[in-house]
Amino acid sequence: MPGWLFVPAGLALAFVALPIAGLLTRVPWLRLPALLATPESVDALALSLQTCAASLILTIVLGLPLALAIARSTGPWAAVARVLAVLPMVLPPVVAGLALLVTLGRRGLLGAHLSAFGIEIGFTTLAVVIGQTFVAMPYFVIAVEAALRTLDPGFEQVAATLGASPSRVLSRITLPLLAPAFVSGAAMALARALGEFGATLTFAGSLQGVTQTLPQAIYLAREVEPDAALALSVVLLGLAAALMAVSGLVNRAASGVSDG
Repeated sequence: MPGWLFVPAGLALAFVALPIAGLLTRVPWLRLPALLATPESVDALALSLQTCAASLILTIVLGLPLALAIARSTGPWAAVARVLAVLPMVLPPVVAGLALLVTLGRRGLLGAHLSAFGIEIGFTTLAVVIGQTFVAMPYFVIAVEAALRTLDPGFEQVAATLGASPSRVLSRITLPLLAPAFVSGAAMALARALGEFGATLTFAGSLQGVTQTLPQAIYLAREVEPDAALALSVVLLGLAAALMAVSGLVNRAASGVSDG
């Protein structure tokens, strides 16, 4: 590696690290327990953990079959499906929320029909889960799909030759080989769901205990109680860092096994 590359690499690291360090220096550490014990903070943290857990389950249930279908298919439809699957990654969050609102809101394309049966989705806790899943699932799909494309198909072919059904090959061969990408993709999706703000605010609003997640509580608190916003920011930062650390450890462990 050329030595001069360490200069821009160091600048890039400083570009990320300095704002985080600045945030940490402003946190009122002595008051942190009290700030996190307020009803607003407790409700926001509890709701974020609950909705993100539900979002992760939904992401896996829907995202895993989608990744498998895209990776194992060829032709124009597969390319179109892949573009659609990852599109929420590049959409502005407020656009994603607006798209969900005009589709599933009370007067939306599908929401109007659901409302006729007494089913309301917009501005409910379910809307938070849907919004988080919409923006987070692409991270899981792209991680699993990339891993699928690099897998040696020989193991699956041998199992199929020996008489294993496609479902058995999937459960006993494919999924175990995908475990590192599965965990890494799930961690990234969960971190993205935890940090989601724009889509959920547009589609679900910000009602304490019902739809107000950690990012929304931080945004609202920064004007009236900056110390509370900093305290919640530290919690969100710590959760995201832990998830990314897990993802990195799994990837390094997988690389070590493959090298061995």
